[in-house]
Amino acid sequence: MHGMNLNILKYYLLSVLVILALSSCYTGQGKHIRIIATTDVHGSAFSLDLTSGQPNRYSMSKVSGYIKSSSDLDLLILDNGDNLQGHPSVYYYNFEDTVSDHLWARILSYIGYDAVTVGNHDIEAGHNVYDRIRSDYAMPMLAANAIDTKSGKSYFESCRIVKKGGLKIAVIGLITPGIPGWLPEALYEGIEFRDMVESAQTIMTEVMKLEPDLIIGLFHAGWDETYGANSEGSYLNENASLSVAGNVPGFDIVIIGHDHDNVIKYLVNVSGDSVLILDGGSHARMISVADVTVSGNGKDKKKDIVGNIIETAGLATDVEYDSVFNHDFNMVKGYVSRKIGYLHTALSTRDAYFGDSPFIDLLHQVQLETSGADISFAAPLSYDVTIASGEIKVYDMFELYRYENMLYTVELEGNEVDGYLEYSYSMWFNTMNNANDTLLKYEIVNGSPRLRNRYYNFDSASGINYIVDVSKPDGDRVKIISLSDGRKFNHDMKYKVAVNSYRGSGGGGHLIYGAGLTKQELDKRILAATEKDIRYYLIKWFEKNDTVMLVTDNNWSVIPELWVETAKEREYNILFNRNYNENF
Repeated sequence: MHGMNLNILKYYLLSVLVILALSSCYTGQGKHIRIIATTDVHGSAFSLDLTSGQPNRYSMSKVSGYIKSSSDLDLLILDNGDNLQGHPSVYYYNFEDTVSDHLWARILSYIGYDAVTVGNHDIEAGHNVYDRIRSDYAMPMLAANAIDTKSGKSYFESCRIVKKGGLKIAVIGLITPGIPGWLPEALYEGIEFRDMVESAQTIMTEVMKLEPDLIIGLFHAGWDETYGANSEGSYLNENASLSVAGNVPGFDIVIIGHDHDNVIKYLVNVSGDSVLILDGGSHARMISVADVTVSGNGKDKKKDIVGNIIETAGLATDVEYDSVFNHDFNMVKGYVSRKIGYLHTALSTRDAYFGDSPFIDLLHQVQLETSGADISFAAPLSYDVTIASGEIKVYDMFELYRYENMLYTVELEGNEVDGYLEYSYSMWFNTMNNANDTLLKYEIVNGSPRLRNRYYNFDSASGINYIVDVSKPDGDRVKIISLSDGRKFNHDMKYKVAVNSYRGSGGGGHLIYGAGLTKQELDKRILAATEKDIRYYLIKWFEKNDTVMLVTDNNWSVIPELWVETAKEREYNILFNRNYNENF
């Protein structure tokens, strides 16, 4: 008993010492700053759902509330891009109300952001949108490696120098250089996207001359350099954030995004210095936070940096924020509530993972009718979405089609169509040896299964009849029987093929690795491109047809049927139970 009391006393004294030590970090003579960052918010502006009126689990209202709760500290507030796509709130101010100050500019100004990096989905909105919002923003848009081809300087801004809490802080912005592989050039005409590491080295040389107390990287690029069949350290790597942090000395903190992941870690760079890495997910689900204390001067300067990721689901909304943007909420709600048609049967993405489905056939039908193409390629762009039967409204089109892709018509030979499909199904389906094997390709992440490859790359085709034999290996499982109108399919004949602009620009690799086209050849194959995004044509299609009954056209099937049906029954539960880790 006496020994136990002594241990308790020792524990108490140790706790007091720890508390005193921590207190000295924040109440001593050091200079203190809290850095708060969001990333990939994709227009999640409002605390209430536009259709149900029920509270959203996460939104910028909760971010605003958290920031106000930290207002007794010196704050540096940053955003890592991809704000202008993904939700009706930004679509409305991108393309419908182009006269008012943009909603997102007003949100970031209200909250008090100091800088924002440009994301690839911000570029996807087009020059008219991001050039306009630059003038609306009260803070700079950063992207040191997005170069104006005329001036040779950054099209946006390279760096922001701010003074907070008695500290001089440099914020360097970089954007993923993968954009030319995903977007049509018209959306970024006059901009060249350069390698992140090289660009960071160049701007760091200039920034160091300013002798900042703290240097922050605000990078719209992820951490996994091997994603998309790339290799670590490869030139123009889509996700070179860790390469920059590790190989360009000077950064104290690197805040990353683009990959919608959740990361908090420290790495040691080539100079032996520690760099904090923060990745705060997407859609305002999380907030990246770094508390920094700088003490001493010159060679004796010390930096204590502690990182954290805050989940917003349990945070309170900001009542004042909601009041300020209530008019915007009502304007957008009115826009998305407009009836455009009537659906006899519900649509769900769930069946699209296991074979032909009405959901994807709707996309095919609209693409074929709009383009006049022979063949259409399309994939599910939302992981798990159901559109109920009954009245169809504008909002449903944002569920059906998540991105502002244009519709391309490209010219492909029959053998290139075949290669395209082989590539798609090699990412999608496993090679089965019996009914006990999995049909889909999975990986295990944190103990939970998840699709090995992104579902939005699971392209099927319409306009042709074909069979996918999953008992055969990757690259040898697709058999094209005929065109769906009865004509013979010829591997040497040229066909007009409808694809979205992401795919038509090389996104996903289907046309490059599957069809075997170079980027230069691909550009020459584009026969036509729509002026407006595919969602616009979906809306017009429903308005034209009014009452719609959708059925599967069954132009393709997966065999052996018994194996596939057995696997589907099992894997439907794997994909759509509560424990599945989508994480996209």
